Amino acid sequence: MNRRSVGVDFGSRRIGIAICDAGGMVATPHETIKRVGDERVEHAAILEIAAEIEATGIVVGLPIDLAGEEGIAARGVRSETRRLAKKTELPVHLHDERLTTVSADRSLREQGVHRSERKDVIDQVAAATLLQSWLDSLDGTADQRLSRGDST
Repeated sequence: MNRRSVGVDFGSRRIGIAICDAGGMVATPHETIKRVGDERVEHAAILEIAAEIEATGIVVGLPIDLAGEEGIAARGVRSETRRLAKKTELPVHLHDERLTTVSADRSLREQGVHRSERKDVIDQVAAATLLQSWLDSLDGTADQRLSRGDST
């Protein structure tokens, strides 16, 4: 059974992309999409990756603050995620991404990746961290699914 998913970490300058294996067990960094100022192009790139790997879903990181509150960034991601969901038949899930970038940066530093090289991969490593967190929590309680017509 194919359980491949695409993890998406929306940032203001870059979008980190991760994918998981067909068994839905292990997330790996995939690529970084540079923001070009045209959401249609950026979303098309995400959906192209999903089609290439025959994904069964998309998981988007929701930037909730440490107190568990949704601020401006979370509202922006929610809005962009709704627009992405309208462009695909795949289920699109929101998942708490607290500290994924911090964790990704720490992991890259521990591996000895130089600071200038970290900025090129940190977003995709953060996406892998968020996707792995989602995969590990598939008990049905840790995500919020958006459908094409969702207005959340």
